Order: sequence, then structure tokens, then C-alpha cells
Amino acid sequence: MPSITTQDGTQIYYNDWGSGQPVVFSHGWPLNADAFEDQMFFLASAGYRCIAHDRRGHGRSGQPWTGNDMNTYADDLAELVEKLDLKNAIHVGHSTGGGEIARYIARHGTKRVAKAVLIGAVTPLMLKTASNPGGLPIEVFDGLRKNVLADRSQFWMDLSMPFYGYNRPGAKISEGVRESFRRQGMMAGFPASYFCIKAFSETDQTEDLKKFDVPTLILHGDDDQIVPIGASSLLTSKIVKNATLKIYPGAPHGMCTTLKDQINNDLLGFIKG
Repeated sequence: MPSITTQDGTQIYYNDWGSGQPVVFSHGWPLNADAFEDQMFFLASAGYRCIAHDRRGHGRSGQPWTGNDMNTYADDLAELVEKLDLKNAIHVGHSTGGGEIARYIARHGTKRVAKAVLIGAVTPLMLKTASNPGGLPIEVFDGLRKNVLADRSQFWMDLSMPFYGYNRPGAKISEGVRESFRRQGMMAGFPASYFCIKAFSETDQTEDLKKFDVPTLILHGDDDQIVPIGASSLLTSKIVKNATLKIYPGAPHGMCTTLKDQINNDLLGFIKG
């Protein structure tokens, strides 16, 4: 399997499809590169080189006990970009992956970055604090940890319902999509399943976003039950200079799957623009 080995010895698996200008995908928790297969196949077919890695602890990558934090995630991404010598890349991040891209830009700059896309991203901060009153209370994330410890296989199945908006009246439910979500969740190691919750919920990335100096597209569904839009993309779009915000009415967190055709066309339009 194609992979790189990071400085601390962790193997990072990646998919590499097509040829042309690179588009690099960073997935959300608890998923892996397969979460972006619809976007990757579409863009690779349109003449782009699409690369998506399994974050450390997730998917087919190594499962170290340490390094489940945004700094290490960003540094792993930097090592992948540098070892593959990717230049003029478009970085696309969903959920936790959006935070990964933000920290990558903050720590490593944009010399290899052409554009950035944040989809349902966790930035700038998910946790409710005195300075972030619109965030979610710590009890929400404690509940996630509790469920991971109790029965994570069942928890992934349960979580797939709000993730894709399948718990809304009239939703067309795909049991195949739900099973794929559970499968990807179970491919994540137990340490990453647990420790990544702190990384995506408690990392304040306000200063990271101020360092963006490339064209940035922000996409978010206004019925996102996992990363509510009010404390995330609505704020992020005000912090990132000259960002373009597009809101999808009624769309869930997992809209890269449920609205894949629309997302794919919007990505292609932004990349070409």
C-alpha cells in the first residue's frame, strides 16, 4: 500500500489517483480517505491528481498512542506534501480535516498551497468558552467519549443518522452509506477514536485562520447537526481574508456524500476559477 513514514515512525497511508494539478484531501473523524472517494473520482476524471491520506490512527495508517493532536496532524500532512513534492496544491478539508488544513497553513505556510476549501470545518473552535459563547458545552464531547468507550461499533451506527441528516423527516436513508460510515469508524484505532475528540473540539484555531493568504472557499450545510454552522463557518468566513462562504440549505454534515454532485461541481468551479 502507498504510504510514507513520519519522523516518529508512524506509517501514513494515502490514495493517489489521476494526474495533473494536485488536490489534497483531509478527512473528518472517525473516517478515512474513503470518505472523499466521490470527490476524488470526479476530479481525477476531470484531469486532477487527487491525493487523500488516512490520518494517523485512522483507516490503514499506523495507530500510535501519541500524536492525536492538531499540531501532529498538520505536521504529518506537511511530510506527505513534501515527500510527494506537491506544488500548487488545492487543499480540501472536511470537519476535523478543515482544522488540519488550518493548522498546516499556520505551521508550514502556503508556499506549496494554491487554494483551500473548508467543508463543515471545526474551525475556529467547537467548545463553548467565555470567549466563544456560541460553542457546544464540554458535556457534548464528554458524551462522545463515553459512547466510544461503551460500544463504539454501535455508536458509529447511531452517529451516522444525524451525520447524514437521516434522522430528519422525509430523509432518504441509505443503509449502505451508514454501513460504510461504521466500517470506516471501526478502521480507526481506539486511541484515535477517543483522543481525536479533544483535538477537534478544544483546539482554538482563530490565529491559524488569520494566516490564510490564498483563495479560500467555505462550504457548510445549515442543518449540520455535528458541527453547527453558527460557531464554525459563519465565524471562519469573517476571519479568513477574502473567503467565499456558500451555505447549503438543509444540508447535513455528511453532504459530500448526500449532495455529492453539487459539492463536486462547486469544487471544480472553484478550482478552475
